Amino acid sequence: MLSGKLGPHIEVVRRYDRTLPSLPGYPAELNQVWTNLIDNAVAAMTKEGGGGTLTVRTERDGELALVEFGDTGPGVPPEIRERIFDPFFTTKPVGSGTGLGLDISRRIVVDKHHGTLRLESVPGDTRFQVRLPLSADTEPGGPERPEESA
Repeated sequence: MLSGKLGPHIEVVRRYDRTLPSLPGYPAELNQVWTNLIDNAVAAMTKEGGGGTLTVRTERDGELALVEFGDTGPGVPPEIRERIFDPFFTTKPVGSGTGLGLDISRRIVVDKHHGTLRLESVPGDTRFQVRLPLSADTEPGGPERPEESA
């Protein structure tokens, strides 16, 4: 998933908890979340022609799985953090972003998978943390049963 998105100046660090079970959920939609978070991290680090380190980490957090995407870019300024998940909000130049990636990601994680999506950011260390339940929690009469995802 990462190969086509990274330039020569991005180092990828993978820290996977191999003891995590498969997540119940909608794999295609979760892949969209991962892609959005990776795209944003790469864009932040290469904004000024630079590079950096993208860290992808998974671990168990009680009855939740934590999937964290970290980057060494300039960080998200405090004045825009409250709006970062709003629809049509973007910091990218006109024509480069729709401002829907984080909004859609939040909806997939929170509304569809009953998880959380959180941002922590200081210059040089920005982390988007996705926490998802390790057990399926679909409501009666809701959408079809989630598929197992790796």
